[in-house]
Amino acid sequence: MSLIPPPAQAGMRALIADDEPLLRAHLRSQLTQLWPALDFTPDARNGVEALEIFEAQQPQIVFLDVRMPGLDGVAVARALARRAHIVFITAYEQYALQAFEHGALDYLLKPLEPARLADTVARLQERLLRPFAANPALEAVLQQLSAAPAAARKWLQWIKASVGPSVRLIPVAEVIFLRAEDKYTMVAWQGGQALIRKTIKELSEELDPDCFVQIHRAVIVNLHFVREVVRGVNETADLYLRDCDEVLPVSRSYLQHFRQM
Repeated sequence: MSLIPPPAQAGMRALIADDEPLLRAHLRSQLTQLWPALDFTPDARNGVEALEIFEAQQPQIVFLDVRMPGLDGVAVARALARRAHIVFITAYEQYALQAFEHGALDYLLKPLEPARLADTVARLQERLLRPFAANPALEAVLQQLSAAPAAARKWLQWIKASVGPSVRLIPVAEVIFLRAEDKYTMVAWQGGQALIRKTIKELSEELDPDCFVQIHRAVIVNLHFVREVVRGVNETADLYLRDCDEVLPVSRSYLQHFRQM
């Protein structure tokens, strides 16, 4: 079991993952005042970026928004279990209080309160003096957070695409997958293929995450069209689709979507 060094030692680092830029900046500013010796990784705007940055920089602390587009904080927390101290950020007070009632894990409510953050920092500094150990309460908390209803939001229903000289309205429900191609995104749907000017990043924030997941830095797939996932070497996989002959690669950072399949 690896040890996390105490705060007095160099190299203590934190990752902030939240889709709200102002909150990320405010949290970093407050942490800098409360804990001047703390270093930071680049911020993550969503769950996928959080995993990529964590794997590259291995921070000891992760401030993690529960609700993020694409890959939410609950999925990220499961992927990071036993490897970092996690502090959840949530706007759902009733669910946060219920999930964290035993005080086994830290959480921050939006909007951030300086006194609450100061308490969290004090607890983190105390925990970092001890060897890192798995928290048996983590999975129970994650299950409760998963059950909390997401804020109401209208997801993208139609995609405008140029098909020859005409503009086609493609129902999102018929989209099989989307793939970045230079400055465009190729949309493969049940009626064919077309190019649109929206980026994969923009689409990942507009598509319903219960139906569409990112499987590669450049590819988003509709889960309703997934026929089979075949594991490969080095934590990769190939994804086979219904109504489409193309085989899509699943990169290591996104394989967690299919671990239970």
